[in-house]
Amino acid sequence: MSEVKKIKKGLDIKLIGKAEKVLEKADRSETFAIKPTDFPGLTPKLKVKVDTEVKAGSALFFDKYRPEINFTSPVSGKVVAVNRGERRKILEVVIQADAAIQYQEFKKADPNSLSREEVKEEMLKSGLWAYVRQRPYDVIAKPQDTPKAIFVSAFDTAPLAADIDFLLEGEAEAFQAGLDALAKLTDGKVHLNINPNINQSKTFSDAKNVVVNQFTGIHPAGNVGVQIHELSPINKGDVVWVIRPQEILFIGRLFQNGTYDVSRKVALTGSEVKNPAYYSTILGGSVRNILKAQLKDDDKIRVISGNVLTGTQIPEDGFLGFYDSQITVIPEGDEYEFLGWALPGLKKFSMSKTFFSWLTPNKEYRLDANLHGEHRAFVMTGEYDKVLPMDVLPLQLIKSIMVEDIDQMEQLGIYEVAPEDLALCEFVCTSKINVQDLVRQGIDLMVKEMS
Repeated sequence: MSEVKKIKKGLDIKLIGKAEKVLEKADRSETFAIKPTDFPGLTPKLKVKVDTEVKAGSALFFDKYRPEINFTSPVSGKVVAVNRGERRKILEVVIQADAAIQYQEFKKADPNSLSREEVKEEMLKSGLWAYVRQRPYDVIAKPQDTPKAIFVSAFDTAPLAADIDFLLEGEAEAFQAGLDALAKLTDGKVHLNINPNINQSKTFSDAKNVVVNQFTGIHPAGNVGVQIHELSPINKGDVVWVIRPQEILFIGRLFQNGTYDVSRKVALTGSEVKNPAYYSTILGGSVRNILKAQLKDDDKIRVISGNVLTGTQIPEDGFLGFYDSQITVIPEGDEYEFLGWALPGLKKFSMSKTFFSWLTPNKEYRLDANLHGEHRAFVMTGEYDKVLPMDVLPLQLIKSIMVEDIDQMEQLGIYEVAPEDLALCEFVCTSKINVQDLVRQGIDLMVKEMS
């Protein structure tokens, strides 16, 4: 076992509403959706139209510029809507599910007996390739590349994050089959990164075909980008791939059963949930039945697919994001607060000592989505550096993105970061800058320049 790497920079945001490790039942969603907006850099081309009958694993659309990458239906049923936004941008492909799922048949085989190209072919046909993402750029990996390594983070330190040991409970064989498939895709190593204080499951400790690395510390210690930075920093020309543990299960099930089975557990969390717990669902399912009778106040809440730092706001009948294993419900915070800054702020969280809440460091908070201020001039405070545990100058990097200075972006570390890595910078930002949006804009500019 490797030495333990401790991440000291960062910030743990303690919120009310962590999910209990119990699996509750909810009625299965009647509708499911795959959202092209979940995939940065994707230009989707439809393979179906309204009223098309599909099976689980049938292609719904593909990438215009990489047509070998398919995005497939999570259930069988009928396509009932293709929702579009401005300039006819495809926002959602919605499927009305059958009562019993019928599966498209794929090759059933032991990944160890297959070649690299055979593993790729099955993953591409089934739609599972979309789970394999690359660094730099945090986009879906190019199938023709061979990464120098593949990284898997087996723990999540984001606020109210799902317990990955619990998500994978009873799925050790499928997880190992998925790891065996991933090992075929690289000439380097598959790095499985664990936190010995969190990961107690033998699913990880007994895993084969991997190198196990240990990390501890505060958020963002669980971010795979931070772990890559510690183990094998990305330089210009390097390519590494990343994937999450629950997504490895889907790959394992594909080769074990020959089916596109994307059933999963999700954590329902947040201060506005009556009984935070875990629920069984299927990729892309509507959250309506999970939220039903669980919300404290329907009028002034925000439902988020994902966590509060990096998730996406959705309506109460919206659909779970492609990469999300968590639903968070917090107060909207749209009320005017009289003399808010003049009060002691015992119920408010602050990284600095702005409020007296710093006297109770272990307190859990009921935080809302209020910015507590308007956008201001971009000032240098040094706050970014306190929460980013990477050898990157975040303020200078963000400013180079704002002026679209490609050379400076390269020198300041654009290849190493993804939006989620700077989510805490956005949280602590005195100027209320949308840091993650800017990082994505910078990455998109780099992709455009390099293509």
